[in-house]
Amino acid sequence: MKEEEKNKNSANNYAFIDGQNLHAGVESLGWKLDHKKFRDYLRDELDVKRAYLFIGFMEEQQPLYNALQEAGFILHFKPLIRHQESVIKGNVDADMVLQTMVEIDRYDQAVIVSGDGDFAGLIRHLAGGNKLKRVIIPNRSTYSSLFKRLDEYNDKNFVFMNDLRGKLAYRDSRKKFLRNNSAERS
Repeated sequence: MKEEEKNKNSANNYAFIDGQNLHAGVESLGWKLDHKKFRDYLRDELDVKRAYLFIGFMEEQQPLYNALQEAGFILHFKPLIRHQESVIKGNVDADMVLQTMVEIDRYDQAVIVSGDGDFAGLIRHLAGGNKLKRVIIPNRSTYSSLFKRLDEYNDKNFVFMNDLRGKLAYRDSRKKFLRNNSAERS
């Protein structure tokens, strides 16, 4: 076995995902993320053994939470605060940073999924200790400029979901079936 393959198979990387930032970023790109494909991508491409997804809890979203868990994500819920005019806020930043640091001796490298500049300090710290595998930014046009100021900012460490649409977009096979059948009838 090649040394590269041996190292790849023995990697023990963890992902820490800002669920709201991921959802909003991908949605603003005009596509829907296939969570199962995303979890497979994290495992196959980045050697992620554990993928923590930080998300606000809304009872009516239970089917989504079930699907995320079935796809292999470990969910960390944050209570939501409802403001006037039905604005809902559930800031997961502190919880995500804390979990990343609590787990630091249990993983080889971390994958951070967020475009939020509040994670710039965490990214700097992880990179300084050779604990940063990758930063996945949900939307190239809306991420924090604080990331661009990091010494670690380069094509090797930062990936954009914009470039992963072909691999990770949800495709409704029923729609494809209906399109194909209606085209045959024309």
